[in-house]
Amino acid sequence: MSSPEIASLSWGHMKVKGCSTTYKDCKVWPGGSRTWDWRETGTNHSPGVQPADLEEVVKKGVKTLVIGRGMSEALQVPPSTLDYLKKNGIDVVVLQTEKAVAEYNALAARGVKVGGVFHSTC
Repeated sequence: MSSPEIASLSWGHMKVKGCSTTYKDCKVWPGGSRTWDWRETGTNHSPGVQPADLEEVVKKGVKTLVIGRGMSEALQVPPSTLDYLKKNGIDVVVLQTEKAVAEYNALAARGVKVGGVFHSTC
């Protein structure tokens, strides 16, 4: 199962190829995507992305995870989150969201089992 291409990105809006939903923040993995609802884990810009935000994507068997920190990189990624991914043997790429989407799409096009979590505003 391949990772779906992110078809478009603009401030507050993301579209995943093959999905009719428009996301503000989203999670993607081989074979699927869904809204990334920060309220589920109590996530905020600081301290930022928590291991709990990534568990669902990690369980999909990804080899690489791309994290989009927002258009202005306001979303933090604490060391504990990077340690969680490392312990699970997952490569991680943390970038500004436009760059993160480009990297994710390039990896997906090469057939890498890539997942991602993307913040599309600040």
